[in-house]
Amino acid sequence: MTLKRQLKALGACTDAVEWVADRDLLTAWAECERGDWMLWLVGRMQGKEGWPNRQAIVLVACDCAELVLPIYEKRYPNDDRVRNCIAVTRQWASGEASIDDVRTARNAAAYAAATAAAADDAAAYAAAYAAYAAAAAAADDAYAAYAAYAAAAARLRTWKQCADICRNRLTIPDSVKVGA
Repeated sequence: MTLKRQLKALGACTDAVEWVADRDLLTAWAECERGDWMLWLVGRMQGKEGWPNRQAIVLVACDCAELVLPIYEKRYPNDDRVRNCIAVTRQWASGEASIDDVRTARNAAAYAAATAAAADDAAAYAAAYAAYAAAAAAADDAYAAYAAYAAAAARLRTWKQCADICRNRLTIPDSVKVGA
């Protein structure tokens, strides 16, 4: 089965499926410039043989969120909720914080995002939401891709940076086995 068909079976977005065309997994992984797509895929495949575990995926989502942290901190220099959310999420991934700690930090980051949204500050909102999404990934693997997507909303070039982080930090098998 082609990668394109496998992605369709997994429920990938139409843009990702069309972009893949006739690429195999390793070629697509090497050429993709969308970290959100890459995190989505590893999130869907986590737990399957050869794919990264949730902690590795969450750490990469934190790396992506950190790319835009300076945007939030420049606009809100005295607000450490977003930075703290990323730090607590990293602690969870290394076994040093509970999922309840992550949820508390995630909720604080959500309030920070809401504050930025109320101020009509789209870039700061996206940066805060990226941290929220990274933390949410600790509890639900579907959110890992949103960390990269939200980070990219703050700065478009962030997608490629997130993709490079994925390639450098995550190891994948040479094929997708849907249902395996």
